[in-house]
Amino acid sequence: MKRLLQGYARFRANVFPRWQHHFHLLADRQAPETLFITCADSRVVPNLIFQTEPGDLFLCRNAGNVVPPHGEMAGGVSATIEYAVEVLRVRHVVVCGHSDCGAVKATLPPDGAPLGERRDLSHLPLTAKWLGFIEPAWRNLEQGTRTDDPRALHTALIHANVVTQIENLKTHPEVSRGLSEQTLHVHGWYYDILTGAIESWDEHVRRFVPLEEVSAAKSPTLGF
Repeated sequence: MKRLLQGYARFRANVFPRWQHHFHLLADRQAPETLFITCADSRVVPNLIFQTEPGDLFLCRNAGNVVPPHGEMAGGVSATIEYAVEVLRVRHVVVCGHSDCGAVKATLPPDGAPLGERRDLSHLPLTAKWLGFIEPAWRNLEQGTRTDDPRALHTALIHANVVTQIENLKTHPEVSRGLSEQTLHVHGWYYDILTGAIESWDEHVRRFVPLEEVSAAKSPTLGF
């Protein structure tokens, strides 16, 4: 808490004065172009990674960057998506997973356990229920994934979870409508904490590719 208070003091004394005009423009309105759905993991800092300013990103964070399918639960994620698309009129929705994701790891077998065995999360009933939205990612696991290599399996399942949550995202009527009218674009990204690199899901080739390649191609199908 002391660190937070010290940071706040520096913000008020040194940072806010330099940004005062910008915050004045944002005081009673916002117009972000992107809804960014990512994990609550403290190592993932979207504004730092993308060097964005206040007002650029509409953020939605939760354990495992989960997007419940439409109708599953009237929770904060679904409400955030609805508001972002219908009211803020965002043009892009990004679902971003990351390396070493603890939420995805919790759906893997315990160390040394056979594939298919699940961890005992009875002491975390709400977490266990939430992780149920990650379980379907197993069906999107890349072909050829080494199931005998825990690290490779973990990474592959993180990738698969991004694909799964994109599928869930598209079940939301406002998203489906935006995609059909081409007023909205959906992206699936994977951020590597160790290298700072991002990979983007390419639906045409069914694999993740470096984001730099996507940016260079400026693919209309990806909304760039």
